Order: sequence, then C-alpha cells, then structure tokens
Amino acid sequence: MHRSVFSRFTVSLVLSASLAMTGPAVHALAQPAAVTKGADSGQLAQDIASAGRLRMQSQRLAKLYLQAGMGLKSGAARQQIDASVGEVDAEFGRLARYAKKQSSQRNHARSEALWQEMRVALKQTPDTAASERVNQIADELMVHAGKLAMQIEGEGETPVGRLLDLSSRLNMLSQRLARLYLQAYGGNRSQGVLVDIEQARKEFASGLQELDAARENSSASRESIGLARNQWIFFDGAIADLGKGDRKEDRSALNVATSSERIAQVLDQASLQYVRDYADGLRNVR
Repeated sequence: MHRSVFSRFTVSLVLSASLAMTGPAVHALAQPAAVTKGADSGQLAQDIASAGRLRMQSQRLAKLYLQAGMGLKSGAARQQIDASVGEVDAEFGRLARYAKKQSSQRNHARSEALWQEMRVALKQTPDTAASERVNQIADELMVHAGKLAMQIEGEGETPVGRLLDLSSRLNMLSQRLARLYLQAYGGNRSQGVLVDIEQARKEFASGLQELDAARENSSASRESIGLARNQWIFFDGAIADLGKGDRKEDRSALNVATSSERIAQVLDQASLQYVRDYADGLRNVR
C-alpha cells in the first residue's frame, strides 16, 4: 500500500488549523453579545458538530474498510460501514443550507462530491489498490470537511466553543490514528506512515489531557472524557506493540479496532454534551 498523495506535513497543518483559530482553552464557552442571537448560535453549535462528524467519519470509514479487508472482525466492520453510510447522508442533509451560502458553498460541494465517490468506493472488494483509493478520498474529505466546519463557525459573531472544536478534532484524530496503525499492521511500515503514527499519537494524548483538564467541563462531559481516557490506555498500549511481529501484535490489532470504536462513541457524546452545555448557557443569560 502506497503513501497517500497528501504529505504528512500538509495533513498536520490542516489538522491544527482549527485549534489555532479558536483561541485559548479558557474561552471554551463564550457567551453571545446579544441574547436574541441565542437560537442561531445554538443551531450553529449543532452544525459545527455535524461537520466535525463528517471529518471523523471520513477516517473511521477508511479504518473500517481496511479492517474488513484484513479479516479483523470483518463482518462487524461491514455492518458498521453500512450503518455509517446512512449517518453521513443524514449529516449532509442537516448541513444542506450551507450549499447555498457563498462562504461555504465551494467546500460543501467538494465535501459532498468526495463523499459520493467514497460511498461507491466502500462497496468495492477491499484490496491494495481499492484501500489506497479509499484512504486518499478519506484524507481529502477530512481536509474539506474541516474547512467547512471553520466556515460554519465563521457564520456566527461569537466563538461557539473551544471544547467542542477540540473534542471533534480528537475524535477524528483517534480514527486517523487507528487507520494508520492498520496500514502499518497490514505491512506498510514506510517512514511516512510510522512518523504520522507517532505524531498523531502525541497530538491525541496532549489534546485529551487538555480536554480532561478544562475547568469548563460539566459532570456529564467529564464522564465521557474519562471513558475516552480509559479506552486510550488500551489503544496506546496496542500501538506500542506495533512491529513486534508476534501473536501479541495480532491481539493489539483487535484492541485498536475495538477501542477506537469506543473512543469514537464517547467523544461524540462529549461533543454533543458541549452543544447542550452551550445551549444551556444561552438560556441562562436570557
């Protein structure tokens, strides 16, 4: 399997862009200047979460496709792919109004076109060439969905929330890391893949620590983050076994497959909780 057409430096730059644009973590849930804009701001938060799920699903579906091709709980992986296709379709339906906005029209159209291409590719029998193509589409969709999320946030007059941005990004990063691990487990031990694994590993660990330490967390969001942290212990341990070439590595591959799915669930719960917390904050200032 060959390296994606996207360089690791380009991908890293795009992954970090949303963090650089949203300001310090202490401003996680800034309140709007005008209460009358509360409903619009609440919808904006939901839309950002939807765009974030598109970005995450691009990497998760590529991971599941690799997993199915490798025979790692392939039946479950195929079922998850089928279920997720409908979920991604629904996310695009929720974001349809951004196809008509001049600021986001281009990235929305490109994201949707890439999704339709990926939708077809996911139906193909997994082999080296098909998996490489799915990975390429996934990376490009990740980039454009990330840009779409930033453009949606730009529709508002106030920041929606650092913690929502961070939880969404970490969710995507966990799936990208799992996908890269499976590429390496499947035989692609190129320097580019190994460097990307280590970089994503460090970024996820650092971001999870920041998310966990944020004072603005509610008890509900903190619980989801705690569950993600527990799963990360298994995930990170499995990554450390990469390259051992024994039966322990086979067990680690299964741990990556299962723990990455659990992380996706609990970080999505955290993102949704941040949306609810933001909406609650808006109601409290009325």
